[in-house]
Amino acid sequence: MILNMNFDKKNNRYGTYSIKYDPVSRGKPEDVLPMWVADMDFPAPLCVTDALRELAAHGIFGYSEPDAAYFETMQNWFSRRFNWQIEREWLVITPGVVNAIYIAVRALTQVGDGVVIQQPVYYPFESAVRHTGRKLLVNQLVYENGNYTIDFDDFENKIKQAKLFILCSPHNPVGRVWTQDELSRMGEICLRHNVVVIADEIWQDFVFKGSRHFVFSALSQELADITVTTTAPSKTFNLAGLQHANIFISNRELRKKFKLEYTACGLNQPGLAGLVTCKAAYDHGEKWLDELLAYLAGNMLLISNFLQERIPKIKFTVPEGTYLAWLDCSALGFSPQELDSVITDKARLWLSDGAKFGAGGEGFTRINAACPHEVVNDAMAKLELVFTGSN
Repeated sequence: MILNMNFDKKNNRYGTYSIKYDPVSRGKPEDVLPMWVADMDFPAPLCVTDALRELAAHGIFGYSEPDAAYFETMQNWFSRRFNWQIEREWLVITPGVVNAIYIAVRALTQVGDGVVIQQPVYYPFESAVRHTGRKLLVNQLVYENGNYTIDFDDFENKIKQAKLFILCSPHNPVGRVWTQDELSRMGEICLRHNVVVIADEIWQDFVFKGSRHFVFSALSQELADITVTTTAPSKTFNLAGLQHANIFISNRELRKKFKLEYTACGLNQPGLAGLVTCKAAYDHGEKWLDELLAYLAGNMLLISNFLQERIPKIKFTVPEGTYLAWLDCSALGFSPQELDSVITDKARLWLSDGAKFGAGGEGFTRINAACPHEVVNDAMAKLELVFTGSN
């Protein structure tokens, strides 16, 4: 099977309804190089587009539900890649992981309840807490010598005040892939204080050599009983626009509450295209993914070497997971507002401002490195032009 693995090819995405390539409507200069939102500039594997062509040729797009073959595909993927054994009744399909997080927050907590997140972190986590009237509790990650760790004393102090913890694993934007010991320790604290966990594991397929992703709910039956696990093929195979996520909840009571809230949102059957492409990708896209991971590792090394040699004031630790480069620009001496403005207006780069990710994100910027090597080199050259010699 041809797998569509020419990751060096530059693809024109302008005029394709892509939010990534629509700077003007979002207040950015027209000529910026967009490397912000986390979708890839690589086409999905051909097994996905072939499945869509077959679906289009059939021509009937009625109401749909996953069948036994779909679930068997899910079982095989999670067993093979993560040694996680799932059951069919655990599965709830939603339009996306963010959607599922909002549903879980509403279903499993009450207005005013505390929810713990670990900033700097994916900013919809904070939005899901604030927009639903819950109390935000931040266990800020500890940044030292280019590495991130967890302040477990503070974590337990915050968990004591909470009903829910939203875990980002692997972590966006800092790129940590939590160890089994770190996950187990967080889990033990949540169990001790009767706190439910939403484990956002959408990045689980993006783990580089030397690290291993552990599914949080697979660590023990006790942890499975308090966990809502959110996954999706969207990051892995660049399918975000198809609006499809697989949510796994083994605890019957948690699943019942989640499904009631899901129904209350007026949602019902999943989209047909999402079902078809998810199955095709998990069945036939694994070799494509493995080649992609090697290509992305090359991009991360490119960024690391360039910054060390050409812009040493910008610090970068190669991530253990994700395709996101989290750059420490604090030594450049700009305020967070100035930093983002200079990157946008002078370097002509559209990146994700670190301050958006909450406490500890100030002075950082996030680059989406899921693009051809040539584009990464271009971005680095733009940064060098502006920041070489900056104070």
